[in-house]
Amino acid sequence: MKDASLSKTSSGPVTKTRRQHPLALKFTFLIVEYHDRLPHVTTVMLNRPKKRNAINAQMWKEIGEAFRDVGSIGDGCRCVLLKGSGKGFCGGIDVTDQNVFAELSPSENNDDKSSQDAARKSLAFRSQILQMQDAFTALEECPVPVVVAIHGACVGAGVDLACCADIRVCSKNAVFGVREVRLGLAADVGTLQRFPKIVGFSSRVKELCFTGDDFDAEDACKIGFVSRVSETEEDLQKNADEICNKITQHSPVAVSVTKISLNYSRDHSVDEGLKHIALQNSSALMSEDVMKSFMMSSGAADIEFDAMRAHSRL
Repeated sequence: MKDASLSKTSSGPVTKTRRQHPLALKFTFLIVEYHDRLPHVTTVMLNRPKKRNAINAQMWKEIGEAFRDVGSIGDGCRCVLLKGSGKGFCGGIDVTDQNVFAELSPSENNDDKSSQDAARKSLAFRSQILQMQDAFTALEECPVPVVVAIHGACVGAGVDLACCADIRVCSKNAVFGVREVRLGLAADVGTLQRFPKIVGFSSRVKELCFTGDDFDAEDACKIGFVSRVSETEEDLQKNADEICNKITQHSPVAVSVTKISLNYSRDHSVDEGLKHIALQNSSALMSEDVMKSFMMSSGAADIEFDAMRAHSRL
């Protein structure tokens, strides 16, 4: 297969140029690009460093759009590395963005009775909450694994977002916090549903959610929220790259079906999960990737898995 990253200069010699991801120019607060060394890894970076990557309404929508597309548009992506720019991963929801809480603000039109009625306001706001939930759920539903590398602050909505990733690693300076109770609300975009399923419904989990107290990288690893803690941010990048690289060495069909089965089994009984994977593998095992994988395990070199096709859409 010809390397698309090779091109000829005007003087003749072949040089290496960085490919541009199809989503590279689509977003304002996200940077989406191919990894500079790992050809099948796409990097998604939260990019509001001056705001500690606090998520405003626009970024929220962009996260959903990005993860609904990456890995499913024929971009060659087999794993996503999610990280934040600047001094921390994510400072939570941007409470200064009026668009996020517009429906909760008092109406300027006092003659509009529907805007004053609590039930009507509640039903109107529900759709926005569902939209915000769906944006983060897009990480779970992304057809390829999502690895999140966390440094510095990861609080509030940052924890909600991290919960949706498949694998979480962090640096020693990472600080986590389910801080919604400090703002007078219950977390409503995934933490209360996913966090306990990741680490268990322990006393410690409820303590963190009820108090809004922060917890550090050591505690996060101890309870199983992250799988690795790196000494420095440079080591964090290396460890995250290592995980992504290992994932992309395997059959993309096998990895995709494994993710589907793990997510399904989390919310269903063992028996239901077994029947589900039987159905999945009845077709997935027909792939030539199975034979290629056996050849690789036997020491064969230069084995390449074919790219996944773009998902069909209307």
